[in-house]
Amino acid sequence: MSTKRDYYEILGVKKSANLDEIKKAYRELALRYHPDRVPHEQKKEAEEKFKEISEAYAVLSDSQKRGLYDQYGHSGIDQKYAYEDIFKGADFSSVFEGLGEFGFGSSILDEVFGDLGFDIFGGRTGHRASRGRRGRDLEVAVSIGLEEAASGAEKTITLPRYETCVVCSGSGAKPGTKKTVCPQCKGQGRTIVSSGFFQMAQTCSRCSGEGSIMQTPCPECRGEGRSKITRKIKVKIPPGVDTGSNLRIRGEGEAGTVGRGDLYVAIEVKPHPVFERHGNDLLTEVTISLPKAILGGEVEVATLNSKVKMRIPAGTQSGKIFRLKEKGIPDVHDRGIGDELVRVVVDIPRSLSAEQRKAIEEFARASGEEINKESFGDKIKKAFK
Repeated sequence: MSTKRDYYEILGVKKSANLDEIKKAYRELALRYHPDRVPHEQKKEAEEKFKEISEAYAVLSDSQKRGLYDQYGHSGIDQKYAYEDIFKGADFSSVFEGLGEFGFGSSILDEVFGDLGFDIFGGRTGHRASRGRRGRDLEVAVSIGLEEAASGAEKTITLPRYETCVVCSGSGAKPGTKKTVCPQCKGQGRTIVSSGFFQMAQTCSRCSGEGSIMQTPCPECRGEGRSKITRKIKVKIPPGVDTGSNLRIRGEGEAGTVGRGDLYVAIEVKPHPVFERHGNDLLTEVTISLPKAILGGEVEVATLNSKVKMRIPAGTQSGKIFRLKEKGIPDVHDRGIGDELVRVVVDIPRSLSAEQRKAIEEFARASGEEINKESFGDKIKKAFK
């Protein structure tokens, strides 16, 4: 009785899965379990897992083999095909079709796995020049005030990053010396490892895929071709940014063999003591006196840049919100300017002078209030809570 696991179970798909679903499952598992992508102590286990999922895909992606397997199980496959022949006809290149948008081509052998430093089943074992790599992207966080978020700002940040070595111009070799052919891969940039039917081409560990090695490393960068340098970089922050905004500054990341990475600046806008931000609008509060709430008048209101006079209509209730047009934050995409929302809070006096109390009581009598049971002032306080 076969001790092999069910092929559908191995790929984690249903027996009714179509070819696209099988390809997708294999692609994800192949990238997860390839021996070159796991820690050294997990390589042996990963190799077995990788062989297992590749065998499952080779059968289930072939309609004839899949038909035999569905009808007779592993015994049907073993009787019809030799172990090595299971992989004949399996279209591994089609597994990674459609990934061009991510910078990969359509070939699993050359484009997808090649970028990771290996090929499977010994595919295309001829020389391949090592690919240059773009420098690593960097990210820094910058805190700014609300006023800076509204008007824009320029910040100087200190950034440690790797840059091309000025002594060897990035070659890694001591000036005046030359590189020689790697004795381990004979200039191929990769080596072939075989295990039964399974062959794997992986990046040469001696030359890191370059095909050549340097006899005398550069004394400045010790053969790396890059040196870590601290730079001061000026960053222009546009008006309208908010916490969570990310600015991309092209070419200010680390140096690589074929260009620099980018710098991403994560913005954090610090809380403001007077204003709350809601999108591009600002919310603030202003306190007015009871007479002004009843009779109306003007009140001075702070904006981000100055102070303005705002009219209070007679009979204004506590909690009423007024809108000051275009006194908020500019939209970061130039779609106008937000408003300032002013919430009015009516200040109810906690104590009254004799004259004030007399005036209020007269007002209460004129209003038909029974001032002996509950003071008019208390009623006003309740009304504005």
